[in-house]
Amino acid sequence: QIQLVESGGGLVRPGGSLRLSCAASGRNMINFAMAWFRQAPGKERDFVAGISWNGISTYYGDSVKGRFTISRDNGKRMVYLQMNSLKPEDTAVYYCAVTFGAGIPLSGPEYDYWGQGTQVTVSS
Repeated sequence: QIQLVESGGGLVRPGGSLRLSCAASGRNMINFAMAWFRQAPGKERDFVAGISWNGISTYYGDSVKGRFTISRDNGKRMVYLQMNSLKPEDTAVYYCAVTFGAGIPLSGPEYDYWGQGTQVTVSS
């Protein structure tokens, strides 16, 4: 079992930046791909970014390409999401997730453990 705890959310103005962190404990996540998803009120949970177990491969949702960067530090058992040029439409609860499957799935049900989420609000 893996426990994931997100942090770093908050209120930011349009054009600003935030860095989300995800701390993993329990079973070592070093061998598994991880991802960030987000869910806005009244909408489905969407894939934001994913990273392979060794950090070599990354994948981003179309709406965040060029603005967000996912990274990981397996030694610290951490995954990060650097978010730049934030827009009001980025407002959502952001979730960290880990998958025991192959590749970097884009679908939420393919992930095995989730954090509780952290709120990001982009507003002037």
